[in-house]
Amino acid sequence: MSGHGFLLANYVPGTSVVHLSPLWLKFVLVLGSGMASFLISDWAAAAAVLVFMCALFLLSGAGVARLVRALRPVVPVLVAIGLFQWWQLGGSTAARIVLNVLVCVVAASILTATTPVQALLDGVASLARPLERFGADPERFALTIAIMLRSIPFIAGAFADVRDSARARGLERNPRALVLPVFITTVAFARQTGEALAARGLGEAEDRAT
Repeated sequence: MSGHGFLLANYVPGTSVVHLSPLWLKFVLVLGSGMASFLISDWAAAAAVLVFMCALFLLSGAGVARLVRALRPVVPVLVAIGLFQWWQLGGSTAARIVLNVLVCVVAASILTATTPVQALLDGVASLARPLERFGADPERFALTIAIMLRSIPFIAGAFADVRDSARARGLERNPRALVLPVFITTVAFARQTGEALAARGLGEAEDRAT
């Protein structure tokens, strides 16, 4: 089963202002969006920020279709969250929570759509370099991020493939028909990733130390 482009937009080459912005500024944008989700208490303000983020995404030239693909996977979850929060806390609070989550997703998509993966990983490694004094390995930290970026779309794509297959057989309501194939596929993917890392000599130092 092949993974699909889920959750975050894939890199789109370009020369827009967003593309040419320094990586640290894009990191600040993502971090600021996460902090804003705790600070913004008005749904109208959250909606205004979301509009700004979407405009910034479109300014990069990534296109409406990629923005829709980045947001589509979280919509069912946000609908469930929104309905629950509306029942518990009212419509304005539910709208604020949903909009703030969308802001974070769009901000992260701006980062991934305008930054090559290698440049993104190099930036992560640079940010983690001050932690070397505490025993952290920046390169391994960046590798972890790389594996995460590759694994999430694969697992999401595997679930979509299994769901479509189960629906074709009339088993879309059977949890076993959905969960078991995804579990098996995910375990196989994890083993393949581990074997690929071992083939490149990663983890050997830890093995010898133990």
